[in-house]
Amino acid sequence: MLTKQIIDDSVGRALAEDAPWGDVTSEYLIPASAVATATLEARESGVMAGAEVFAAAFKLVDVTVGVELLVSDGQSFVAGQTLAIVSGPARAVLTGERVALNFVQRMAGIATATAKYVAAIHGTDARIVDTRKTTPGLRAFEKHSVRAGGGHNHRYSLSDAVMAKDNHLAILTRGEKDLTEELLRVRSELGHTTHIEVEVDRLDQLDAVLAAKVDTIMLDNFSLEDMKTGVAKIAGRAVVEASGGVNLDTVRAIAQTGVDVISVGALTHQIHSLDLGLDIKID
Repeated sequence: MLTKQIIDDSVGRALAEDAPWGDVTSEYLIPASAVATATLEARESGVMAGAEVFAAAFKLVDVTVGVELLVSDGQSFVAGQTLAIVSGPARAVLTGERVALNFVQRMAGIATATAKYVAAIHGTDARIVDTRKTTPGLRAFEKHSVRAGGGHNHRYSLSDAVMAKDNHLAILTRGEKDLTEELLRVRSELGHTTHIEVEVDRLDQLDAVLAAKVDTIMLDNFSLEDMKTGVAKIAGRAVVEASGGVNLDTVRAIAQTGVDVISVGALTHQIHSLDLGLDIKID
């Protein structure tokens, strides 16, 4: 969850990185008495995410800076639209400009990309989710952006759930150990609220995983035909997640196989930051 504390901590660190000993340019070129008004303008259409983060970048520089947000997270906008108005001491506006833009451009880019995936599977029962392929230190911001775009979040961290992937299973079953028995053992040792997900990359792995009564089964890099077969075999006994080979050209066909969840790493790690600009006028 993107809390005020997380926003202030992360944006504060970003400002300290960008101006560790102050903004030398603004301090020497701009009179202390100068007042500025700036407008956040959309240079391309998209979906907003990071509005409050954008505002925080200016407020943390100078609490007297005023920020009027005209578009909220999750709202669509078009090229040429004004998204926010910033006013206050010119030095503070100029100091906060780049950090504010860096956050909102990336966050809006993620929300916009997510919205395209959500639209592509409209009318199916599947949902689009993110992954842990996030920028270190910015996971809360990026996962928030996915939700703003109409998507859903997968587990937030390694601490949230058991998710046994191929490498885990290889170690778990070393020495000819039985996969079903090992998964049942894990279940018996976990708290009753802990979710268990298991990745399979072949249809012949399903019987052993189904016998362990796990909560979610991930079909990793399955063909569409095998995916349909897998969904039919699982038959509602677990949530079915599709992963691998997902893009805007393939996602609808994947959704139509009957899977419940489609995880898309590209939402956060192959993203195009949206083109937004801050036009400043000094009064």
